[in-house]
Amino acid sequence: MHKIIKVSHREDILKKYSNTPIEKLLLSHNIGLMDENFTSAELLIGMCMDNRNQLRIPNNFAYIIRSGGGNLRYSEFKVSYAIAVGGVKAIALIGHNNCGMVNLMSQKDKFVNGLVENAGWDIKRAEEHFMNFAPMFEIDDEIGFLCSEAARLRVKYPKILIAPLIYNVDDNLIYIVEEE
Repeated sequence: MHKIIKVSHREDILKKYSNTPIEKLLLSHNIGLMDENFTSAELLIGMCMDNRNQLRIPNNFAYIIRSGGGNLRYSEFKVSYAIAVGGVKAIALIGHNNCGMVNLMSQKDKFVNGLVENAGWDIKRAEEHFMNFAPMFEIDDEIGFLCSEAARLRVKYPKILIAPLIYNVDDNLIYIVEEE
């Protein structure tokens, strides 16, 4: 089981994140302790597109890629760009509780009907669209996905610090996921 660590004070941050952009992210968002000015990004944040996730970070501090579930599998060129050209040395993977990408197949009817009603699609096209893409984006559970995605990215980018984090939509804080 993965341990979830609430960050209310600097001392709550794991040592491996001390003096890194991950620490700066947690101090800024959770505690409001960063007033530095940045001229270039130090961090890449991969996070869910959910509108309930709003970060409190300084301008120019991070590149941000938002996608369903925080899934970066289909954004690897952008990740590589942030590392190679942008010079970032750390990636924060931020999932959140109550994510719509968990058990996505259960939302098929709502998804299809929404495309028909809101976008003017015919039902057959909407169903095909869902069935072609839902398996690519569905996740089993938020924490498990974050940890597996972090492990996958560590293999691809071995010199980059990668931190799985979870945004709690109930208190709007970012928690550390301590991997097994």
